Formats: sequence, structure tokens, C-alpha cells
Amino acid sequence: MLNIPTQAFPAPNSQQRIGPSSQSGRNKVALKPGHSLMDWIRFSKSGKDLTGLRGRLIEVTQEELQKHNTRDDCWTCIRGMVYNVTPYMDYHPGGEEELMKAAGIDGTELFDQVHRWVNYESMLKECLVGRMATAIKAFIPPPPPPPTSLAPPISLAPPPEKDCRPRYDWFQTDVSVHLVIYAKRKIPSTGCTSVDLEAGVLRLEVLLGKMSYMIHLRLADEVEENVAVHTAASVGKIQVSVRKQAKQKWTSLGQPLEFHNTFLRKKDRALFYRDCVLVSKTEVNHNTHVFRLQLPRGTVRHVPVGKHVYLKALIKDTEVVRPYTPVDESMAVASHHSSQDSDLYLMIKVYPDGVLTQHLNSLQIGDLISVSGPEGTFSLRPLRDVTHLYLLAAGTGFTPMARLIRLALQDIDSIRKTKLLFFNRQEDDILWRCELDELAANDERFQVEYVLSVPSDGWTGRKGRVDECILKDFLSRPDGSKCYVCVCGPTVFTELTIGLLKQQGFSEEELHAFQG
Repeated sequence: MLNIPTQAFPAPNSQQRIGPSSQSGRNKVALKPGHSLMDWIRFSKSGKDLTGLRGRLIEVTQEELQKHNTRDDCWTCIRGMVYNVTPYMDYHPGGEEELMKAAGIDGTELFDQVHRWVNYESMLKECLVGRMATAIKAFIPPPPPPPTSLAPPISLAPPPEKDCRPRYDWFQTDVSVHLVIYAKRKIPSTGCTSVDLEAGVLRLEVLLGKMSYMIHLRLADEVEENVAVHTAASVGKIQVSVRKQAKQKWTSLGQPLEFHNTFLRKKDRALFYRDCVLVSKTEVNHNTHVFRLQLPRGTVRHVPVGKHVYLKALIKDTEVVRPYTPVDESMAVASHHSSQDSDLYLMIKVYPDGVLTQHLNSLQIGDLISVSGPEGTFSLRPLRDVTHLYLLAAGTGFTPMARLIRLALQDIDSIRKTKLLFFNRQEDDILWRCELDELAANDERFQVEYVLSVPSDGWTGRKGRVDECILKDFLSRPDGSKCYVCVCGPTVFTELTIGLLKQQGFSEEELHAFQG
């Protein structure tokens, strides 16, 4: 009997993840009618034999895997498990060409580059062929080199490097326990620390650039599920405090659990979900709402500007995961929330054929939604010394721009002008138009222009789609300025816009694309 692993391997790449403009992300293709995600779920649950093995699971050798490398017979390996993806070809949003890149080989690296956050184990469960066979090779150490003289060997080992790993310590009083993280570097004042305390288990993750430091303990005694987090950003110190339920001294902090005191690349860290309560749902326009989600007691989690979270739901026995970028409660609300406030505001467009968005739209106030911690690689460093910030958004590609606008106006003194060029189909598709217009009227440093592809007869603003003329007219480079451009929208929009910007002389260092 094969022991099939059940853990998920989610990760950072997403439709609203921000990354270098050269990373084109996934190339979506137009699927045939009847080949949506929901159609695939129905087809995979139909009872048909999708592997060709009549339900058997086998061990697959490298030689066997390589035989299945054609459009009509395509196997691939992801993290040691082999799948027959032939039936999935016509349902894959990236198209046949993308899947064929991994035909007959280990496709783990290719998969991670594009959509590692997808729970392929659930999506391809009925396509599982079996496990890759592992060949164990004996290791024979090489013989030592012959001595060249009678003198003792000279050590050529390099000097020890300075230990840059974070470390932790703890102290206590009669009524409280305090965990202190020393990051050994400057850290953001908010957003880099996520704390979860549930049933006596403390999980703390600190995001340090591309790295992740984790503390994971079963605490030595019972505590109240109220957590306080204090950050000393300039010295890289984070203190997490909890109250004891009983006044007594602890002899230890607790028992280490999986991945305790580890310092890993963030992309190698599995996503961690908590169930949030849907507190409210506010209409933005005819098909978009702001969902306010409240994290459970014992959780402190902040999503930094430019980062996103994943929402997860089990729909027809299939786990569906999608990324969403938080916004503030409105454009009129300052982004400086209480350090302990963990409510999330997600602006979500409900699509008629959207599997997850239809599910979210059906939820009632008080229902639960699984939400991950913050993901993404966006850094504020490129905005240092920027004087002109240009934001080009299409549709719900506006969501990462909303908090960027507030950040630029409130926290980055060097930015003299922030301009948003917002593309939509029709006038009633424009998200938060009143808030944007009010902000522009009250702050001369902010300017917004709208472009409609299907305008009404009475529309007097810009018309059409993104092209060279619109960008040339919108973008300017005053003498002595330092410009930066962010782009977000559907994949076709983003790729076209980035190409046009490069033609106009913008360099890679001046561009950032939220992948769509």
C-alpha cells in the first residue's frame, strides 16, 4: 500500500503577487466552453478512470515516466508523486503548451515557478498514478590525497561567517510570559510578524525579506488567548507577550514542535491558514463587494502593503484556493490601524462562473473563511527617493494600488506626485470612484484618470484600451525626477503595458508588475 502524503505545498506566486516586470507569470488561454474549473471538478468526480490504471497505484521508474511524454499520453511528477495529466489538458488555464513542458519529467520546479500556491493534490487527486521509485546509491568516499610532505596539513577553511540567523529568548513574571525575537537587522514597524495562539500552541513567523523565521511551541502551561506584539524596528527586536492563567513560575517555555526555531526561504514554508469570521459585506458596485474578515482571538496578523493572502474553501470535495490583495476600509480611512487590529478588508469581484467567488458571495454574516498569512515579494525599497509614482490598473487590478496610494501620500515624503490611470469597460465598473475623486480633490499630489473601453454616449473622459499614445500622454519625466511605475490587471493587459513602458525607455528597475 502506498502512503500518499496529504500535506499541501502552497506558495507565493499568484495572480496578484507583485514581482519583477520580467516575470511574465502564467499565460492564460481561452478555454473551450464546458472546460471551466467547475467543469473539471464535475468531470474528475464522474467516476471515469482518469489514470488508465483502473484505480491501481504503482511505483513509477524514471524510465517509465519518460515514456509518457506526448499530448495523448502525458505523465508528470510533482514532489515525488506521478500524475496522468492527459485528461486535464483542455481544462488547464495555462493551456496545453504549459503542461507539455513537464511531460515525462519531474515538473516540480516548473510548477513552483508559476502557481505553487495551487493545491494540485486536491485538483489532480483522480489523476494520481503513484509514487516515483527511488534508487538508493551507496556512497563511497574518495580516498584521501597522498601526503606531499611530513609537515602537518595547513587548514584552508575560511574564517567563520557572522551568524545572521535570528534568535530568541524569553523571560517571565508571576502573571505573564514574554518571548523576544532578535532579528539581527532592521525590520518594518508593522507587517513582518504573524502570531497564532490556539489551545496552548504558539506559532510565530517573522518575515525578513525573502526569508522566514519561525517559533513553534506547545507552551509549558495554560495561558489566556490574548496576544500583545511590540516591535522595536530600528534594533530588530520583537516582543510577544501572553498572560498566564495561573500565577506560578515556569521551568521552561514549552515543548518544540515541527519547524521550531527554523530560518528558511519563505517560498519553502507551507501556507498556514486560520478560520476568519465574515463580519460584513459592503457593496462597491454591481458585482464587487468588500468582505470584512475578523481573525480569531489569539491571532495577530498584518498584511503589509503589496502583499496578498489566500482564501481557501472546499467546494464539491475539491480544495479551491485564490489570492486576494487587502485594501483599507475605504480610501478615506487612514492606513494606520491599531497594532493589534487584525481585521482584513478584501475587495472581491463576483464572477458568474467563478467557483470561489460564487461560494464567497453565498456566505452569511458569521460564516467562516480560511485565510492564509501574508505572501508576496513586494518591497518598499525601490520607492526610496522616488519623486513620481505612476500606477496603471485594470479592473480589480486596482486592489494593490489602493494601499500604495495611501502609503505614498502619508508615509513617503519624497513622492511629490502619485498618478493612477484606471482602465475599465464601463462607467459603473469603476471601483471606489467617489473616494478616488474626493482624494484627488483634497490632495494636489494625487491625480486619477479613467479610461473606458465600452463608454456610454455621455462619457467625456478617455476612451479605448492601453496603447502607446495613452501612456505617452499620461507619463512624464520632469527634470531631476525619479519615476517608478506599478502595473496590475489581467495577464494580457500587464504584459502589453510592461512592453509599451520598456519601449518608452523605462528600465526594469523602474517597473513592477503585479502578476495577473
